[in-house]
Amino acid sequence: MKITGVRTKPFEMALDRPLGDANDPVGRDRMTSLAVFVETDEGVTGVSLGSPGARNHVHSLVTELLVGRDPRGVRGLWKKMVDSAFKAGNKGIVNDAIGAIDVALWDAKAKANGEPLWKTLGASTRRVKAYASGIDLCLGDEQLGAFYREMAAKGVSGGKLKVGLDREADLRRLGIMREALATSGKKPTLLIDSNEYWSPKQAIRNIRFLEEHYEITWAEEPARRWDYRGLRKVSEGIRAAVATGENLDDLSEFMPLVANQAADVLNIGQGNSGITGALQIADLAHAFEIPVSLMNCPGNVMAHLAAVLPNHWMMEVVGAGREKIFKTVDNRIEDGWIVLGDRPGLGVELDEAALERSGGEIPTSGSRATLWGRRRGAALFEVGPDEPAWPEE
Repeated sequence: MKITGVRTKPFEMALDRPLGDANDPVGRDRMTSLAVFVETDEGVTGVSLGSPGARNHVHSLVTELLVGRDPRGVRGLWKKMVDSAFKAGNKGIVNDAIGAIDVALWDAKAKANGEPLWKTLGASTRRVKAYASGIDLCLGDEQLGAFYREMAAKGVSGGKLKVGLDREADLRRLGIMREALATSGKKPTLLIDSNEYWSPKQAIRNIRFLEEHYEITWAEEPARRWDYRGLRKVSEGIRAAVATGENLDDLSEFMPLVANQAADVLNIGQGNSGITGALQIADLAHAFEIPVSLMNCPGNVMAHLAAVLPNHWMMEVVGAGREKIFKTVDNRIEDGWIVLGDRPGLGVELDEAALERSGGEIPTSGSRATLWGRRRGAALFEVGPDEPAWPEE
């Protein structure tokens, strides 16, 4: 089997609810992405989703490095791509491109094997524990409660609340989430995420306030992703675990966090150089007895990776209608677990007709669908929740 080429299709779609955090409390109700199809001479096509900005890099990496090679040698092909980015580094949109190609290659490998990816990766279970994440700072109280009750009806008892702008409001909303999750019949697990909005001292002060009222299992991104001194300070200053890592690119950026005992949980996913890169980070964490948590993704397809990790805790589930781009999603949430099916590969089939209807090209201006920026004053000084995230010139 040999790789013959790659097709890509950028698309934009409406979500079922807006998503927002401390850096963008208004939120946005559209999603942009890039469908990636790595094709072979035996009719097996590996699929994945990636960043529209990485489109040119996806094509150049496949064309210049991978055409004519066996797609089943995924780890070696990953190394070839990463080595090609040596001088500039495996970062940014280059990393996004490598990650998208890597996931598509794993999908093709499992399809060639005639088995689901969780089996190709070596998992002995098809079940992955889930937690609910509304990306919900933009939601009203009624919408917030409705989302977590919907997830609780599927047996999910863990939830992650977006916080950071108003701790009194955060406290009220934390209570709403807890009450909704309790309808699962299980003890709620409460997580919070401030998306790097706080400085370490701000994080300690605000999290301690919440901990006076609720037991919080982890606080995600309470300081900058690279700030191992600040993250360790937060970890030592609160009762909750500190989780971070989703916005780092590859293994080298996780090493200082682990070496300096700065993170109690590592958040990993496709963004960490694909499945191959995430496997390396999970192995590093396992060597130091640090749990990992898989980040959210459309169709929850990274549950295939989570299933094989001995130190995986629970995976983020968002929903929000992102699954509409698929004709088929061969997994379900049952009693609080993602249950993976037996369809070969990732278990999904992209709806190419729906992608065509999306309009094709992503606008280069006038759209904030993919711009997850950083709010003015973040980690420096307090900015009120009613003040604009990005002030007018």
